[in-house]
Amino acid sequence: MSLEANKSTIVNGKAVLGIELGSTRIKAVLVNEKNQPIASGSHEWENQLVNNIWTYSEEAIWTGIQESYQGMVKDVKEKYGVPVKKLAAIGFSAMMHGYMPFNEAGELLVPFRTWRNTMTEKASEELTELFQYHIPQRWSIAHLYQAMLNQEPHVKDITFMTTLEGYVHWKLTGEKVLGVGEGSGMFPIDMEIKNYDPKCLAAFDKLAAPYGFPWKLEEILPKVLLAGEEAGRLTEEGAKLLDTTGELEAGIPFCPPEGDAGTGMVATNSIAKRTGNVSAGTSVFSMVVLEKPLSKVYPEIDLVTTPTGNLVAMVHCNNCTSDLNAWVNLFKEFAEAMGMQVDMNQLFGTLYHKAMEGDADCGGLLAYNYFSGEHITGFEEGRPLFVRTPESKFNLANFMRVNLFTSLGALKTGMDILLKEEGVRLDKILGHGGLFKTKGVGQNLLAGAIDTPVSVMETAGEGGAWGIAVLASYLVNKEAGESLEDYLNHKVFAGQEGEEVQPDTRDVQGFNEFMVRYKAGLTIERAAVENLK
Repeated sequence: MSLEANKSTIVNGKAVLGIELGSTRIKAVLVNEKNQPIASGSHEWENQLVNNIWTYSEEAIWTGIQESYQGMVKDVKEKYGVPVKKLAAIGFSAMMHGYMPFNEAGELLVPFRTWRNTMTEKASEELTELFQYHIPQRWSIAHLYQAMLNQEPHVKDITFMTTLEGYVHWKLTGEKVLGVGEGSGMFPIDMEIKNYDPKCLAAFDKLAAPYGFPWKLEEILPKVLLAGEEAGRLTEEGAKLLDTTGELEAGIPFCPPEGDAGTGMVATNSIAKRTGNVSAGTSVFSMVVLEKPLSKVYPEIDLVTTPTGNLVAMVHCNNCTSDLNAWVNLFKEFAEAMGMQVDMNQLFGTLYHKAMEGDADCGGLLAYNYFSGEHITGFEEGRPLFVRTPESKFNLANFMRVNLFTSLGALKTGMDILLKEEGVRLDKILGHGGLFKTKGVGQNLLAGAIDTPVSVMETAGEGGAWGIAVLASYLVNKEAGESLEDYLNHKVFAGQEGEEVQPDTRDVQGFNEFMVRYKAGLTIERAAVENLK
């Protein structure tokens, strides 16, 4: 659409806003009626380790949201010369899962516990056994039960618990709801009724009965909604909280808030069965839409849903590019110390492409990117580690290659279960996130890691903020009876196939050889964790 057409869209209140709170960046994306991004704003932030818990403060949450929103407004004024007063719809997304419990007065009872925390192992194991359904450590129900096991005094005062985007949505609309995709990361979902599993709810209440709490679990969980259902409207108080200038009008409809897993599926058009996507940034996870349930419970595989409620196998790893980024920053420091000006895009591109010149198996080098614990390989704490033998081929190409390989090592462990043990069929995998920004590197190495063709679409670079904007657009622009899958195929991604790469035999073989060292070397990582406590 032309500049004048986009200006008209904004002035007439037909633009749609999506905001996603990622691990390191909060991004606001405004889209037109064709779901094309027309303005954006962002805010950089970082989690804090407070009392050994990874968290973000409420102040940081709202400061970040307000600044990203104002960044979008500034972008609109610079491009189109108009203010933002009305919107057709709004959607919020955030890093998945975690734990935010509130009392009757609406006060947060303990600091937000993010997905990154790995302190709920006992709760995770006991609930998995109780439900016969894998309950990952980052899920809200695992955090709640661990707090019960720890006899934390706040539990008795809970009247509502939710995740980060559910909290933001509640404060802006007054509605205690979640999209089913994110809801499936709080508590198991029954695929038939597309709501919390009644048998699991009853089992938990029976488990909690001896504690004598004044609540039943269903009473404190947010209501689950499907994509396309209205999830409330922006209140007067919410409008002032989102837009501190007071220009934004209240009454704007909201779509159900979703986690970054759900928005990633939307942003890559991978919500249909036999499709999947890999999101690779601070953390890395794959989402594979299943044709049928898995044959058994796997601790490495989470079962969640699409925003429409279809079953998804998820391999979620806490660590991906954090350690890799730290090494790149070290090279930046070196370059600056030598008096050179450093363009970070050029530096990343140069180092990433150098990795493609390395030996297939990284020349015998070994690295672990564990900034935090990694449940797939059984670690409650992480220690970034680089290891080599005197015989290893230690050069820049192999060094970069091993750090890229290890960013996908834990993911491959879980994907091998799906593709090799369960025989899951995939027509396509789409990649999105920071790892895929450098063309011809991350995409190619992922294809080698999972021995499957990988596609990357240009729109995937817009990420989850664009994905939640599309879900908000679907709420107000869908035709009667139009499914989300049809809406994506015909109105969002029509004509966009993405650029596909086939797995290279050299990369497949090299990655498999690396994984032999990776698995054998886990004893070294365990020793590092123990010795450096």
